[in-house]
Amino acid sequence: MSGGQPETKIGRRGIAIAALLLTASALALLRPVPAFSQETELRGEVSESAILADQQRKARQLRAQGSQDQNSPAAVPLQDTTTTYQPASPGAVPDDDQAAGATDSIFDQQPQATDDSSAGTTAPVKPRRPSTAKQRTQDAKAKADTKAVDKKKAKKKTATDATTTAATARTSSQADAAADEEDANRRAVTIDSVDRQKLDPGAERTASIEGQKIKPEDDPFAAPGVKIGTFLFRPTLEQGFTATSNADSSSTGKSAVLSETALRFTATSDWRENSALITGYGLFRNTVSGQKIDDAQGRIEGQLNVDLDNELRAIAKLGYEAAPESASSPDAIAGVTQQPLRQTVDGSLGIEKSVGKMHYALTGAVSHDFYGDAELSDGTSISQKDRDSTLYTATLRTGYEISPALTPFTEVEAGRRIYDLRVDADGFERSSTRLGARAGLELDMGEKLSGEFSVGWLREAIDDDRLPAVAGPSIDAGLKWSPERGTIIGLTGKTNVETTTTAGESGDILYSGRLTGERQIRANLTANSALGLDWRDYTGSDGHDLILSAEAGLTWWLNRYAGITTRVRTEKLTSNLPGRDYTANSVYLGLKVQR
Repeated sequence: MSGGQPETKIGRRGIAIAALLLTASALALLRPVPAFSQETELRGEVSESAILADQQRKARQLRAQGSQDQNSPAAVPLQDTTTTYQPASPGAVPDDDQAAGATDSIFDQQPQATDDSSAGTTAPVKPRRPSTAKQRTQDAKAKADTKAVDKKKAKKKTATDATTTAATARTSSQADAAADEEDANRRAVTIDSVDRQKLDPGAERTASIEGQKIKPEDDPFAAPGVKIGTFLFRPTLEQGFTATSNADSSSTGKSAVLSETALRFTATSDWRENSALITGYGLFRNTVSGQKIDDAQGRIEGQLNVDLDNELRAIAKLGYEAAPESASSPDAIAGVTQQPLRQTVDGSLGIEKSVGKMHYALTGAVSHDFYGDAELSDGTSISQKDRDSTLYTATLRTGYEISPALTPFTEVEAGRRIYDLRVDADGFERSSTRLGARAGLELDMGEKLSGEFSVGWLREAIDDDRLPAVAGPSIDAGLKWSPERGTIIGLTGKTNVETTTTAGESGDILYSGRLTGERQIRANLTANSALGLDWRDYTGSDGHDLILSAEAGLTWWLNRYAGITTRVRTEKLTSNLPGRDYTANSVYLGLKVQR
């Protein structure tokens, strides 16, 4: 029996120890430990430093748990070793000393309180604060670990930037989803990855619009025009007053103050291949004081250019003009209150073709003149029907292109003038046959110099043998020269055969020449001038007229749509025929508007 008691005591002691171990194990299993996934919050992108710190913390917790289970007695209650460590200074990383506690990652959080009965209610025990010297040692080690981690992060900078760039390229719907996810977990993007994002080049600040240079317009005061269908319409209206020493430009003219209204316009097409141009003007004069003047004149003309096949081009023109007979005309009627109105309808059709350097052009033209009655001072009128006539002409031109700028040419003309009345009131047959020949030069040097001039001979033989033919040299010119920008000099010359119904007379040849100049002094100030010379040679006599004229003017634009214009003019006619000399001087001031 005595030998069995010790064995019994030993057995009981072993059973007690085993029961104690089982009890401790059960309590350890029932201890509230958060789930690993909840504790580490494995959601979204996690930085490498956070993963490394979390692994170190878990290792220290396991070592501390094992040491506590072996050394503490059964009567001592177990403590929760998952208590969050509070560092002595911000950003400190502890070493392996358990007394200092385990430093949580920036992604670590304590689990939320739930209604689960398995969760413990024991409050965690706050660890002791380490000594100041030991804390400094821990801070120094934490800095060294941080530098090592930063070096590893720099090696993966390219991958992080690629991820950031891909994230910014999402569509609007994906961006909204990402924003919602970021609100749920703001630790999905690490702080260092955000700092390494590149700036968007499109978000850089640019200069203001006011600071950019704007190309100035060549002519800031030119008419902008009005778009009407496929045409750009540019109208101009001018209203002013003229003080003149000779109201009707005649040998018997008197001084007067006249109100003048002028309307001009151009309409240009914007077609892709062909082109069209319409021009027109109207001038109305009324007496304010002095000699009685009440007349109107105007013209409208259209031109159509059509490119055909095989280097063929067609040019068509049509025009209408109405103007009173000039008081200085050889056919002017004395003692009338108003000279007869002359109306002209003209048109032409031309075909041009180029074969190598040779240029050919054939043009057919027709012009019909008809006159109104002349009103006498006694209330009667004189019919002018015997002056109505139609002129038909055909012109053939041949040119050779020496260079793109120079093309000499020759031209022949044939025509027929037919009067509505075969025999006039004095018994003369006024119809005639027209022949002409000219040689000239075309110039095309761009804006510097362009146009043409020609000289030749022109003759009209009247059907009535009692009347001599009207013949003489022919001079025609149309040139524009721009010696410098803003300056344009023009030269025009024409040769016209003027017919008459005066008994025993055939008519005359009128040579007209104009030299014009325009200078843009400033953007809103333009000066213009003109010199004129007319020579009239009467057929069948030695009579002649010489007309000299000069004009100068200024236009000052107040804005793009309105300006003030003024001009002075002088004109003098000298003739070896009696009763034809006169001198006329005038000054004009008016307002000009355009659109």
